[in-house]
Order: sequence, then C-alpha cells, then structure tokens
Amino acid sequence: MKLTLCYAPQTCATVPFITLTETGADFEVMNLNSRSGQLRSLEFLRLNPKHKVPVLIIDGEPLTENLAIQVWIARHFPAAKLLPANPMLEIRAISLMSFFGSGIHPHLTPNARPENYCDLPGSAENVKRVGNKMLFEDFAVVENLLADRKWFFDHFTAADAYFFWCFRRAISFKLDVSQFKNCMAHLERVRLRPSTQKLEAHEKRVMAEFAKAA
Repeated sequence: MKLTLCYAPQTCATVPFITLTETGADFEVMNLNSRSGQLRSLEFLRLNPKHKVPVLIIDGEPLTENLAIQVWIARHFPAAKLLPANPMLEIRAISLMSFFGSGIHPHLTPNARPENYCDLPGSAENVKRVGNKMLFEDFAVVENLLADRKWFFDHFTAADAYFFWCFRRAISFKLDVSQFKNCMAHLERVRLRPSTQKLEAHEKRVMAEFAKAA
C-alpha cells in the first residue's frame, strides 16, 4: 500500500503526520505552501476541490477530511491503538475529534484569516475578539475533560494528536492560554513523543525551505 500525505506547515495536516508516524507506516509527504496559492493549483484541486489539507492519498485514491483520515488510519493500523478498543469509547473519541474539527478549528481561523468572516474595513480585530471568546469557551470544556488525566482516554489516541494541533495553533497566534493548565500540560506531554518531535523537525525544515524560496 502506498501512502502520501498532502501536508502544509502549521495546518491541521499536523494531525495525520503525527498519527501516521505513531503507526510506523511508510508514507511519503507532499509538502505544500498554503500561503503561496499551491492549494488552489489545478494539480491539487484534482486531489481535493475543497482546496484544503490534509489529503491522504491511498494507492492513488485521495481521502479528505481529518476525521475520516484519523478513523481510516486507526482502523488500518490497529496495533497503534489510535482509537480505544471499547466500542463506546471509540465513538466518544470520534465525537471528541468532531468537536475539535467543527468547533475549535473554526474558532481558530479568524486569527489567521479574519477577512473570511467579515470584509468591512477595520473589522479584523473585532472578528478575532469574537472568535477568541468562543475559542476560550471551547478550551474551558477541554480543560475540564483533562482534569487529573494524562490523555483523553486510558492511552494516547488520535484525539490527543488532534487537540495538540488545536492548542499549539492558538499559541502560534500569541494568545494567552496560560489559564488552561491542563491543556498546557497535555501539550507538553504530546510534544515529548517521538512522532511529534519528528513532525516539528519536519515542519521547521519545510518552513525554512519555503522562506528561502520566497
């Protein structure tokens, strides 16, 4: 089986990079510069007309949407235990990742692209303020979920990788998230994993290459 991950630095394509690495699977990475318009190129639009990453190409067939990709990875590499074995806990993990993708992710985006939400002159800071209010409400929910817990479930799962990206992305926008002690501790635990260290080294290298080419 040939796997290729369409990846762009700092995006939520971080999540399948980590989870694929956790499985030990052999996969190639197609590095894309989301700031240069590459995601709207004809070549990429043939893979994903939604012009988004991640895309996981499985034997030539593209699979889009992070939640679907995480479930596919977990089911095809069960030894990695990326979802809980108990059926009810598995559904709860999928529910949690759905919240990360459809709840938290949209509340992060105003920090990067406020113009996507309101194009009135001078509206950017208001868009960010409202988005971050909802974002912090989301983080408060997760803060409670992580109380007295190392991971969301009894062991590291795809849900942990997904939230790691969410929280790290908030920090990249220089938001003060210090009140979320459990989330901060979780971030540091995920960051210590070899899969995450491989991701961050790859990200740093690719971002330097993109900056040099600009």
